[in-house]
Amino acid sequence: MCGIVGAIRAHANVVDFLTDGLKRLEYRGYDSSGIAVHDGGKIKRVRRVGRVALMEQAARDKELFGHVGIGHTRWATHGGVTEPNAHPHISGGKIAVVHNGIIENFESERARLQQLGYVFESQTDTEVIAHGVAYEYETNGGDLFAAVQAACKRFHGAFAIAVMAQDNTENMVVARMGCPLLVAFGDGETFIASDVSAVIAFTRRIAYLEDGDTALLNAQGIVKLYDKNGEPVERVVKTSELSLASLELGPYSHFMQKEIHEQPRAVADTAEVFLEGGFAAANFGGQAEAIFKQTKSIKLLACGTSYYAALTAKYWLESIAKIPADVEIASEYRYRDVIADPDQLVITISQSGETLDTMEALKYAQSLGQNHSLSICNVMESALPRNSSLVLYTRAGAEIGVASTKAFTTQLVVLFGLAVTLGRLRGYVDDDKEYEYIEALRQLPGHIQHALNLEPQIAVWAQKFAKKNSALFLGRGIHYPIALEGALKLKEITYIHAEAYPAGELKHGPLALVDENMPVVVIAPNDSLLDKVKANMQEVGARGGELFVFADLESDFHGDDGVNVIRTPRHVGILSPIVHTIPVQLLSYHAALARGTDVDKPRNLAKSVTVE
Repeated sequence: MCGIVGAIRAHANVVDFLTDGLKRLEYRGYDSSGIAVHDGGKIKRVRRVGRVALMEQAARDKELFGHVGIGHTRWATHGGVTEPNAHPHISGGKIAVVHNGIIENFESERARLQQLGYVFESQTDTEVIAHGVAYEYETNGGDLFAAVQAACKRFHGAFAIAVMAQDNTENMVVARMGCPLLVAFGDGETFIASDVSAVIAFTRRIAYLEDGDTALLNAQGIVKLYDKNGEPVERVVKTSELSLASLELGPYSHFMQKEIHEQPRAVADTAEVFLEGGFAAANFGGQAEAIFKQTKSIKLLACGTSYYAALTAKYWLESIAKIPADVEIASEYRYRDVIADPDQLVITISQSGETLDTMEALKYAQSLGQNHSLSICNVMESALPRNSSLVLYTRAGAEIGVASTKAFTTQLVVLFGLAVTLGRLRGYVDDDKEYEYIEALRQLPGHIQHALNLEPQIAVWAQKFAKKNSALFLGRGIHYPIALEGALKLKEITYIHAEAYPAGELKHGPLALVDENMPVVVIAPNDSLLDKVKANMQEVGARGGELFVFADLESDFHGDDGVNVIRTPRHVGILSPIVHTIPVQLLSYHAALARGTDVDKPRNLAKSVTVE
């Protein structure tokens, strides 16, 4: 579930803001959208599967008009992509709700509410919120604020919600637990949104709600605001400077957390270069097409997290473009005898573009006569792009946290796009296949958003990891580099010793480390290697090791003693490594919080490594 907006406007039609705000949230990924407004004494709703523009036209056709309303862009989790599953959800025509996040105990709540006589019209977890609030609204004598407070106490999981009642045309109630939510203030109008981009065209005065907050709003602002302990509280109102947003924490506790949650937007922005005109039309600068056509093989040079991005790219380059690809750690490459190939494309990868080892490795390759080079970088006009034949920038925005997060996933997007571009030029990607890859990229931000919604469950796991001194990460095939990245993140910010292995290598040595004190994290998507991974897991279980499995819904894992499972709702195919990166980032972040380490500035490390 991807984006919510809402507004109370004393002197203007709320529909204009709702549709504009939802369009600004499209980057997060979605499959349906909807709005609900107070109109003529009733709550009227419009929902459509597909683009926001379809819903907007339907709202115009119905001539919706009102001063209070809520809206939503949905990415399907519970239930398919259908209009009945789209938000907002309404209980008995009286209570309307939009929701980001996941209600983990929705099945038990659904059963309870059905026993109370409520009829469900969708397959979603969100509908339990609508009916739950409706029940409490009746119980609390029509007090919407009290009803939302009471209902939220029953929900387990992550949520940001906005609620309005048919017989209350002046107010709206919002609540946050685990998912971002802000309130923005105009002149005689109050807005809510999950992202500042949705409100910035209307006002820059913003207050971020914190976990556990519940707020009653009217057109003049916040009427009352209570924290997670039920105590009255105020939140600081700031003037947003959107161009500086990447330098501000906003509602987050750390830049690393912020940057993890910025990944749907960063990935969408980065993918746009391939979506605008197709992969072959992407602008790499210089004589890209001529260089690509001459390229017989590829050498990828990088360090740290960027090196793991390169390892992932090797799979894509060889399977999609059918071109040999070799990956080397830049600091090692520059000190060995290299057999140079003038028809080889040298690709350097660096978030900062100033990584000394990578820069020196590029110079070494050039000194050997390898004159065709491509830099993948996040910083305009930095050293690597200036010294490369071609460049493609990631659009991650400023990354402040030392432990790289959004830079890594945007690097993967660019490398995937490069593989498809080469495949297209080399005749291995036809029109149908290109369309398939374009659609996969379009849907990727939504898949990432769902992975972010797993944060509360992952935070519980992290409490166990915080007490350990070592951990193993396992993956197979293209997910092995993601296991490497997970181990690196854990080391960087928790100082827990962690190693990663291809799962098939477990029995060739690392199995000796496994006991009840060694947690084993497994990346286990529903791909062709799943049965092999399950066999490797049996080896861990037989030695008393505790397994922590990141799987897909179809993977048929069952949590029991010694096996903990968190599932994404579907296997996303060729881009699965990007989605499975998100849980290992969140695991490291929350384990670091539990251990009390400095998340953004881990000891002994720097953001840009400009020394040898």
